[in-house]
Amino acid sequence: MKLGGLQKLTLIDYPGKIACTVFCLGCNFRCPWCYSSELVLPEKIKKQPNISEKDFFRFLKSKKGLLEAVVICGGEPCLQKDLPSFAKNIKKMGFLVKLDTNGFNPQMLEDLVAKKLVDYVAMDIKAPKEKYQDAVGTAVNLKNIEKSIKFLIAGCLDYEFRTTLVPEFLNKNDISEIAKWISGAKKYFLQNFRPEKTLNPELEKVKPLESKFLEEICKEISPYFKDCQIR
Repeated sequence: MKLGGLQKLTLIDYPGKIACTVFCLGCNFRCPWCYSSELVLPEKIKKQPNISEKDFFRFLKSKKGLLEAVVICGGEPCLQKDLPSFAKNIKKMGFLVKLDTNGFNPQMLEDLVAKKLVDYVAMDIKAPKEKYQDAVGTAVNLKNIEKSIKFLIAGCLDYEFRTTLVPEFLNKNDISEIAKWISGAKKYFLQNFRPEKTLNPELEKVKPLESKFLEEICKEISPYFKDCQIR
């Protein structure tokens, strides 16, 4: 696994669990609002200090009994063919595994779940269907995104969907369209945009949405989900 970072403690990234977060290098999307360009852009990845699997598992071993879970995020973890074996080794040590993914690789997702190598999945929904390619900044196989959505909604494991609300890209109608698209999902979180070290520096000048506006959107789409919240 190509690892580019480790957050040794998080109380918010795995719901209800004390966890660490390990960051994978590389991503197939180029979302302009992404705040992890050092994990995404090849020219920045070259300068990013790597973490060896050996060092990571040494750290994890030292935290047995203190941490409950590991969050694997990126970048995009499902780009890496060694992800299943990596998750398997984490599970062998007695930790829960949460995967953060953009959903581009439904086969990898299904295999991980079938082999019981993940316990929780968070999938980013970037935009409504007609805006997806513009939102992610590259060509995208929307059928694969939809396969991942349907697989998670089928309820094979605990999961959530989430969308970052960027004023320059998404409006109220867009969020409504997303809600209809993933209607019936267990959990959907709206995340306000943070204008910090974005992939496109111009977005650092954009103001986040006001709380009142977020609350109105959340209330409007809540009927589509079992749980809909602002994060």
